[in-house]
Amino acid sequence: MNGKARLWLLALVLAVVAVTTAVVVLVATRGTVEPGTADPPMTTTSETPTPPSAPVLAVKIDNVGQARPQTGLCDADIVYVEPVEGGLTRLLALYLDEWPETVGPVRSARRTDIGLLAQYGKPVFAYSGAAPELLPVLAAADLVHSSPSEVPRSYFRGGDHAAPHNLYLRPSTPPTTARPPGQRPLEFGSAPSSGTPTDRHRVDYPAAGYVFDWSAESNRWAVSMDGRPLTSTECGPLSAATVVEQRVKVTTDEIIEDSSGARSPVVAAVGGGAATVLRDGGRFTATWSRPEASAPTRFHTGDGGSLPLAGSPVWILLAPE
Repeated sequence: MNGKARLWLLALVLAVVAVTTAVVVLVATRGTVEPGTADPPMTTTSETPTPPSAPVLAVKIDNVGQARPQTGLCDADIVYVEPVEGGLTRLLALYLDEWPETVGPVRSARRTDIGLLAQYGKPVFAYSGAAPELLPVLAAADLVHSSPSEVPRSYFRGGDHAAPHNLYLRPSTPPTTARPPGQRPLEFGSAPSSGTPTDRHRVDYPAAGYVFDWSAESNRWAVSMDGRPLTSTECGPLSAATVVEQRVKVTTDEIIEDSSGARSPVVAAVGGGAATVLRDGGRFTATWSRPEASAPTRFHTGDGGSLPLAGSPVWILLAPE
């Protein structure tokens, strides 16, 4: 072999050795992590939670003693507890994904409902009627009205309750004029570390009291009212994954009265204030904020961080400051 051939062969051997060494080093490096370091994060695309695709059904439900047990509350995704005349409360049950077969007893609307529902797109609102002074404002609200006046065939009288606590709704197909909210009404996620373990929480109104007892076995808060478990005919005792005591300003400036002459309280559901959030067996001191009527309500920890909810059912008690 001449000199040029030897040089060519030597260069080829050195090239093969270099490539082999590089491959070995690359494989070894990919299989190890230096102390105090981590593999570089994978590149992912951040996705905004998909907003609801179906319109919301909102039903105003009676909850005085003569109206219990109610029907259809087990399927509610969100239940608002609202103060009404005489220190009593009524429920506003919201169905975001699936509508119940039957729900009730259905009772009359309040101005508070208009403010609450503005954050839920253009929902279908089922109620039995309203005070004459409220009817013009209610008619002008961005709602699909579903009272007995609009859809009489959807309502019936029945059950074991006496009138007026025996009006029930069988929801029909959502009308095309209804519109789902543009974004998820509530924020769900992992709990922060600022909670205090608790197994019971009480919220009192002048003429109604609610107690929520934590069950680690069911991972739910059992709902009681006026000293007795609150039940629904289709499922029995009610429970919630998340409970919120939302402190709100309540006024009685409007001359809207019930049959006894008591003025109807109105909740200020836009703005902000103090709150307590119950989730995962813990109590979280919180604040709430809603900058405008069309914006969803959000909850925050004391330091301003996000305080997501554990899941539904969610019970939100609008309690006077």
